[in-house]
Amino acid sequence: MKALVYEGIKNVKVAEVPDSKIEKPDDIVIKVTSTAICGSDLHLIHGMVPNMPKGFVLGHETMGVVEEIGPEVNKVKKGDRIIIPFPVSCGHCWFCKHDLWSQCDNSNPNGECGGIFGYSNTYGGYDGGQAQYLRVPYANVGPTIVPEELTDEQALFLTDVLPTSYWGVDIGGVKKDDTVVVLGCGPIGLTAIKWATLVGAKRIIAVDNINYRLAHAKKNYGVEVIDFEEHEDTGEYIHEITHGGADVVLDCVGVDGKMTALEKIETVLKLQGGSKSAIEMASQAVRKGGTVVLVGVYGTRYNMFPLGDFFAKNITLKMGQCPAHKYVDPILTMIKQGKFDPTDIITHKLPLDQGSHGYEIFDKKEDNCIKVILNP
Repeated sequence: MKALVYEGIKNVKVAEVPDSKIEKPDDIVIKVTSTAICGSDLHLIHGMVPNMPKGFVLGHETMGVVEEIGPEVNKVKKGDRIIIPFPVSCGHCWFCKHDLWSQCDNSNPNGECGGIFGYSNTYGGYDGGQAQYLRVPYANVGPTIVPEELTDEQALFLTDVLPTSYWGVDIGGVKKDDTVVVLGCGPIGLTAIKWATLVGAKRIIAVDNINYRLAHAKKNYGVEVIDFEEHEDTGEYIHEITHGGADVVLDCVGVDGKMTALEKIETVLKLQGGSKSAIEMASQAVRKGGTVVLVGVYGTRYNMFPLGDFFAKNITLKMGQCPAHKYVDPILTMIKQGKFDPTDIITHKLPLDQGSHGYEIFDKKEDNCIKVILNP
């Protein structure tokens, strides 16, 4: 079968790989109908995630039609159209039973965290879904059947973008009349803005340095926008214009934030896990007693982390991999009821054979690219 595979730093190509097949009694194999490129996929191709071998199949935002089922599968049947949440979760360990699906104790023999599709051997070594077919383990747990009336474009982001952005707003405790700052206007940041609006936030400030993404946030959602390149100290500027800081700051940037020269050197030498520019901005932009949520993916250790700044202001700091399974059903209901439209972030739909091009324009922020969907 054909799949998009990692071949080295900034080197992604379509290759022939072994066909997906049933390996355990509760496995299924799906024929992929739609898959997407995620911002955290860029961390892989930038070499920021360890244990990423050449030839590894990428992708963790995937949906399709069930082709084969193992003998113990009872949740779905052949022919069902389903979405697959990005965490690989067993459904019966302590963490899964306590809605911490992304920390499943049984899905990743290679580390402390749970497994993730298409995200290196560090996260379990599972093939990703940017391919013609995908093996899905624990098929009585993760897959959710998509109603016939919904298109792939309406349902696909239930795999990651929508649960992750909703989760950030949820654990941040965003409520009516709050002031919310969203750092980063990629797919996660843009949908987080929409969720914050839905729960009644009074003032939302979107921060980025990519003009077309800021324009999208302003035109489609009517929020304030700030280009951080235009201010010497954006965090302090936000603190000033909000008269003391935001109630909640959502960091939707993560490891790929703008780095200082020193951070670039430290990251190459594996002395630092990437940029902390968004974290530093958040520490200044949040009000005393406020909440900062790290929604974006971060690396390992960080030098000069502003822990003292958070401590001095009594900040609540929350973070981690979204337990996506918890949010799929309620979000699916909102989409069915017409209360939430996830499709406005889609800018490019390409065949799988053009996946390398999709990665390039997404990575380089070319052609006004916000979100790429691939169709095998």
